[in-house]
Amino acid sequence: MTSDSPASPAREALAHAVAHTGLQPEPKEETEVLRRIARALEPGAREVPVEVYRAALCQVRRKKWISRLLDRTRRSGRIWITREEIEEAVGGITDPAVDDQALEHALAPVSLARLRGYGASPHAAFAAIQADLVDIGRVPSPAQTDLLLMAVAIAFDLPEGDPFLETARKEEAQRQRAASRIEETAQSKRAQEEEHLRAWESSLVPFNEVPRLLHCSHREALRWIAENRLPVARKVQEPGGRERWEFDPAALVALRGNLSEWRKEERGPATGPGKGKHAPDMGRKVANAVIARVAALDKYAAHFRTARALNRQITLVTGPTNSGKSYTALNALAQAESGLALAPLRLLAHEFREALAARGVEASLSTGEERIEVPGSRHLAATVEMCPFYSPVDVAVIDEAQMLFDTDRGAAWTAAIMGAPARHLYVLGAPDCIPMVRRIAELCGDPLDEISLERKSPLKAASQPVRLADLGAGDALIAFSRREVLDLRAALMQHGKRVAVVYGALSPEVRRAEAQRFNNGQADILVATDAIGMGLNLSIKRVVFAALKKYDGRQTRDLTVQEVKQIGGRAGRFGKHETGVVAVLAGAGSPSFVRRQLDADAELPDDLRPYVQPDADIVKAVASEIGSQSLYGVLSRIHRAVLRKDDPNYRLSDMEQAFAIASALEGVEGLDLTTRWSYAMCPVDDRDNGIRRLVGWAADHAAGRRVLPPGTGPLPAAERAGREELERAEKRHKRLVAWRWLALRFPTIYPDREEAEDTTRKLNDWIERVLRQQSRARRSTHG
Repeated sequence: MTSDSPASPAREALAHAVAHTGLQPEPKEETEVLRRIARALEPGAREVPVEVYRAALCQVRRKKWISRLLDRTRRSGRIWITREEIEEAVGGITDPAVDDQALEHALAPVSLARLRGYGASPHAAFAAIQADLVDIGRVPSPAQTDLLLMAVAIAFDLPEGDPFLETARKEEAQRQRAASRIEETAQSKRAQEEEHLRAWESSLVPFNEVPRLLHCSHREALRWIAENRLPVARKVQEPGGRERWEFDPAALVALRGNLSEWRKEERGPATGPGKGKHAPDMGRKVANAVIARVAALDKYAAHFRTARALNRQITLVTGPTNSGKSYTALNALAQAESGLALAPLRLLAHEFREALAARGVEASLSTGEERIEVPGSRHLAATVEMCPFYSPVDVAVIDEAQMLFDTDRGAAWTAAIMGAPARHLYVLGAPDCIPMVRRIAELCGDPLDEISLERKSPLKAASQPVRLADLGAGDALIAFSRREVLDLRAALMQHGKRVAVVYGALSPEVRRAEAQRFNNGQADILVATDAIGMGLNLSIKRVVFAALKKYDGRQTRDLTVQEVKQIGGRAGRFGKHETGVVAVLAGAGSPSFVRRQLDADAELPDDLRPYVQPDADIVKAVASEIGSQSLYGVLSRIHRAVLRKDDPNYRLSDMEQAFAIASALEGVEGLDLTTRWSYAMCPVDDRDNGIRRLVGWAADHAAGRRVLPPGTGPLPAAERAGREELERAEKRHKRLVAWRWLALRFPTIYPDREEAEDTTRKLNDWIERVLRQQSRARRSTHG
């Protein structure tokens, strides 16, 4: 027990220590110093050894020293030095009276060692440090860049006169000039494209000008529009529900030479309900723009010619989690002579491949960042975005069809369901996808049969909230952000619990390893985001929500019926637990909310039009039509002219990120349209400045320079790694994912794929060791 009274043993010991050392704690330090002395005192003792007092004073002052060093490094422009380096340096200081010069002296070897850990050479280290800085939005100024170069030279002990500094300075100056030129050119080209589009729109004329421009009658003009001979350039919605049609005068004048032929055809014999070979298709919506006619997104199903040439049968298999949706479909797939399994995640594509292997069928693999070719195999497991549209198969399986409603990836499911070239297509999903899949089958003209499955084990809502301390083996605690997951993990480890974690920033390999730790009992509790909603087999007894609201990118809202059912349904895995329980953490909400959502019928979405977006073929066709090789211009025209917002069948994906990448790439000269489109589809996260990095890689590509794979960066011992180092490793992994994605498409520019795969494995192994090691360290402290 610590006391502030003059007679207390701790205060007497403090007085003795001050007398012997001359080191007086500051008033705001005294309480904490007394507390530490009290813990160090032997029973009945009135003094502590001098070194114990000095150590206590150092521990109390470390926070202040860290702040001083952080301030000094930032003021001096050394923005690459991390808090972890400073904490490591300060942790080794044993002099309580240390000054700023001594603090810098302690920091220097730690910082230089970390710089060496970034790469095998000064150039590699410099590039890797810059990449880390870009990840967190710190773009060094020229002066800061020069400081960094000098620090790298010192770290690698380069002799005076070594060419590294001069060469790197020149290269960096060239890169900076190129980046500025790219941005200036991009701004200029975007302005030109927008002006070109405005000029085109202002040139359009109303319908009453069409007869004059074509030298035809009013009735002829209307008939030729209905027959799709005269393209409507744009339809504009006006107040009151009226629609104004506008036409491109240049396009109309170019058609004058066809008028006599059209009139001859109209005087010919009738051929069915219309006359002539261009009789109107009254079952189709009249094209609403020249570009719409070329892109044909309002007739999207017809774009998939191989699928339309087959007599496809669609079987929709729906049911809640743990209803066995994939079992029948995978059996049919394995028995077919050829087949295709499409999954939402790379991890699930691997699981499909393993499920086929367990049934005696070897399958190849195709995901955005890897290929595994099995010679002679006629089966393929792939992610949905990698669906092959031109090679017919007997059976295809598409999983997680409720992703059709996802604003970012829904268009990929639309394309896969419409375009999978399979004679028998199995579509698997939650019950809320039923009306959308029905609509797609109708648009494709494919017959549809439906199978509805029930859950194999019962699921019930808990009547009472669950306290954090009462969580136990088999529980999964669900949060909705990485930070919340790690906070809850730390809190549970304070209670002596063994914890596994799953969240979106972790690679599929690490997520799988964490799931295995939970399933085999090496971890008691799983703390996860809704990333567990798909793709992992988990032996969960009880799902506990740590929150009943989530931020969805636009607003904070209540969890939907489908979210509660999809996530909560992970509880009570059939064959492992007789009953699944869904609960809420104490203080996070009401159990009655969970009960209502579990009992509610599936919510029908307001909009049942499937998302669509252009592919490479459509982009090239539109570019040819408008005579432009600007991807930004093509996407702008598609956005303006292709699908009306009230199109009865489809809605255009916003393609916000693809548009942002296309915009940024406008300043990069020397890349053709198809290459730009590939870059626009690359999976990057702009929260980590991914687009900026992508443009830099594209500039190197255009210049014919090779883009080397990112490295691991310095990886400290797992037991010493903190949250910031873990987050940096996750961001480096995302960098590698983008690099490997591009390497599959441009192997000569992105070489050394094996090195990248090896680096990816090292990062995954380190992240998994960190997650395991921290758990063991906590247990040894609190066990």
